[in-house]
Amino acid sequence: MSALMCIGALIVVIITHWIYRWRNPRCKGKLPPGSMGWPLLGESLQFFAPNSTSDIPPFVKERMKRYGPIFRTSLVGRSVIVSTDPELNYFIFQQEGQMFQSWYPDTFTEIFGKQNVGSLHGFMYKYLKNMVLNLFGPESLKKMLPEVEEAANRNLRRWSNQTTVEMKESTATMIFDLTAKKLISYDSENSSENLRESFVAFIQGLISFPLDIPGTAYHNCLQGRKKAMKMLKEKLEERRENPRKNQTDFFDFVLEELKRKDTILTEGIALDLMFVLLFASFETTSLALTLAMKFLSDHPLVLEKLTEEHEAIIKNRENPTSGLTWQEYKSMTFTFQFIHETVRLANIVPGIFRKSLRDINFKGYTIPAGWAVMVCPPAVHLNPTRYKDPLEFNPWRWQGVEINGATRNFMAFGGGMRFCVGTDFTKVQMAVFLHCLMTKYKWIPIKGGDILRTPGLQFPNGFHIQISEKHEKGQQTAS
Repeated sequence: MSALMCIGALIVVIITHWIYRWRNPRCKGKLPPGSMGWPLLGESLQFFAPNSTSDIPPFVKERMKRYGPIFRTSLVGRSVIVSTDPELNYFIFQQEGQMFQSWYPDTFTEIFGKQNVGSLHGFMYKYLKNMVLNLFGPESLKKMLPEVEEAANRNLRRWSNQTTVEMKESTATMIFDLTAKKLISYDSENSSENLRESFVAFIQGLISFPLDIPGTAYHNCLQGRKKAMKMLKEKLEERRENPRKNQTDFFDFVLEELKRKDTILTEGIALDLMFVLLFASFETTSLALTLAMKFLSDHPLVLEKLTEEHEAIIKNRENPTSGLTWQEYKSMTFTFQFIHETVRLANIVPGIFRKSLRDINFKGYTIPAGWAVMVCPPAVHLNPTRYKDPLEFNPWRWQGVEINGATRNFMAFGGGMRFCVGTDFTKVQMAVFLHCLMTKYKWIPIKGGDILRTPGLQFPNGFHIQISEKHEKGQQTAS
């Protein structure tokens, strides 16, 4: 009996010591304040808890009040320093590759692929970034502009013949079809396989608790990835067997790279890159466009100003029916203010992850080597000391402000050397769609529009609108 009591006492001591060590990690300096939560689980459940606020996520806001702008936590088994401090955020982005490197939880790596562009560093990352700029850089976008306009016009025309349109799903399909055509010459109308379907399952579990059990969102997400990757691999093999004379899409470019003797590109990296590009190109942009439509429906003065700008472009043309030019696109001053304000409030990306490469001292705190660091864009974008009435939708706040990259107070597209290479493509998609909508159509909201964050942005009930063609010049476009 006494032996059993001794063993029991020993187990209690071991568990107590383990919990103590978990909650009080070793550090050569002074760790930021915070709680590590329960062993292994950490504070993951609180982090992933759904909320419907447009404010700083409750998980972050509560801890900012309790601990200050820099605090520690544990998410999905990983020790994390959370930064809502603009100076630390800027320092992290500027020290990419020196003191910090891109890092995402193992679950993200499993979802996006072990060789995805976000997990690669140094020369390999720069090499892939240049490959992507070949497709989505400014010179390519100038040539792509007519295709983007044609896609917007075609879809708006079709939607105007429907009773209602759900904006999130409809704009996602429109952008996915255009991007898939540029990447792999995929034509949804003439394809026997529905590539988009695989991404729908993928998206629903992307930012969910990582429980890989049949029936969970995370499991469905992994299955969606597996199906999409299988289709991409089959298409690559098919293209290898039937090569084309001229390079017309990104697959052609990839195949040429793979043939080179001195190439550093592998088939695995190429397929992971294709997968990430397909996902990133449509999901975030469709969320931003849906929120933009909701903002326009709720803010008549913004709608009026935006309509004036786009109708003026038509009026100033020699031929009113000619297509949009690059000069006209670049002249959309208020439109860009509107886009910046939309993505500031959208906060589609709730956290940007990095990993410390060595012990780093900042403002009296130590960030230990190997720890993850999460930069929190919502805390930056909704900071009342930087933005007056931060929750108010006000595109005029960007008047005269030049934004060509990330700043200490604006990081909707990332920051540092990993500033999103698809930023210009996103802005083109949004601006051109708004141009076609403002000049030719009017709409009324029907239902939905509620947001949910888990912690990523979602529209659980969609945003349903009714679109119809304008019949009178200058007619109001929404009510």
